[in-house]
Amino acid sequence: MAFHPRDLADRMARRRRAADGYLRETFILPRAAARARAQAFFARYPKAGYMSAVESWRELPDDQIEFTMRRLPSAD
Repeated sequence: MAFHPRDLADRMARRRRAADGYLRETFILPRAAARARAQAFFARYPKAGYMSAVESWRELPDDQIEFTMRRLPSAD
């Protein structure tokens, strides 16, 4: 049986469930695409109904942005 780090990361991500009830999605995109993705996220999951937010972000090399969006699932 071969061990693949990506498989382990996927399994761990599925198990990781924050106790605060938020659903989280992490993205790594070029700056302009990151801005557009965040705007689309807020359009689909408005702050008023989902308490959505940009939870964290950081700049990576080559003008890439890694960011995590969060929202509550209760309004789905």
